[in-house]
Amino acid sequence: MTLDREQILRTAAALLTRRPTATMDEVARAAGMGRATLHRHFAGREALIRALERLGIQEMETALDAARLDEGSADEALRRLVACVEPAAGLLSFLLTENQLFEGEVYDGWARIDARFSALFQRGQEEGVFRIDLSHVWLTDALYGLISSASWSIQDGRVARKDFQHMIVELLLGGVHRSVK
Repeated sequence: MTLDREQILRTAAALLTRRPTATMDEVARAAGMGRATLHRHFAGREALIRALERLGIQEMETALDAARLDEGSADEALRRLVACVEPAAGLLSFLLTENQLFEGEVYDGWARIDARFSALFQRGQEEGVFRIDLSHVWLTDALYGLISSASWSIQDGRVARKDFQHMIVELLLGGVHRSVK
């Protein structure tokens, strides 16, 4: 069975997000290959990390574009964003855990992503859709955390993949208070 580079990166992201100190041998095993094969794709750990960062930034920017954040109400845009981010959730989780490494091109990419997420919350606050007692920066960080947590829970088999969007959006927009009907 041959694995393509993107599949190797996704496997590495899933492992390194949960175990940042995993060795290249462990990454190779998780990807179903030998260390020598992994090294043919990535010269070393730093090359692997940089490739993960680039793919994560690229996928997040693609998701943001697909979500059409400027269309419709802010809460509708948020729902679209979460749906579009789902395929890249594991990479977002990796980016969040590795953000201390960001520099240069990756830092610039992360800054663009962060600004776009934050602008959505700011727009929602200005529209009166989102709470104004919580900063748009905090709402952005909370969404990142929910996306990462949902990704981990799905990866660990604790929740169903089909519930990804519902879990995140409903908790973020509705909080944990039970609505009484």
